[in-house]
Amino acid sequence: MLLSRAKLIRLVAFDVDGVLTDGGLYLSDSGEEFKRFNSLDGHGIKMLKASGVEVAIITGRTSRCVELRAKNLGIDHVYQGIERKLDAMVSLLNTLKLSRDAAAYMGDDVVDLCVMRHVGLAISVPQSPQLVREHSDYVTRASGGHGAVREACELIMSAQGTLDAQLAPYLK
Repeated sequence: MLLSRAKLIRLVAFDVDGVLTDGGLYLSDSGEEFKRFNSLDGHGIKMLKASGVEVAIITGRTSRCVELRAKNLGIDHVYQGIERKLDAMVSLLNTLKLSRDAAAYMGDDVVDLCVMRHVGLAISVPQSPQLVREHSDYVTRASGGHGAVREACELIMSAQGTLDAQLAPYLK
């Protein structure tokens, strides 16, 4: 069931805090926000995009560092400061002319459930609340900000038969 759902995915949207990061919010005395991103996750996103899957970020917070990270990874669909994440996902699906079964969402908290319950593949991380894990099709072994996104990307590519092709250049 999991692999058959993952095989259909043409869009993956990620939450940021607790998924692309460890969930910690680092604030300087001047109020500047810092986030720690994982390079393995970033490369997983690049490989996923290269395999033909669209990638998006949908997050409730707004941060310049998220904008910079998305640009670095070539993520064109970035929705920040979104209170109604499902509205953003539905709009994106309409723009890309995709069905909800062709979308995956990776979140870590109850604010993500509305999107997770709407898409074809719901992914969360082990530190998510029990309710979120119960509504997930897959819970990563790795924690948010520590390889969970890479794990999810590789799961999708493996199900679609594209993982070996993405890894082949590194085995020459």
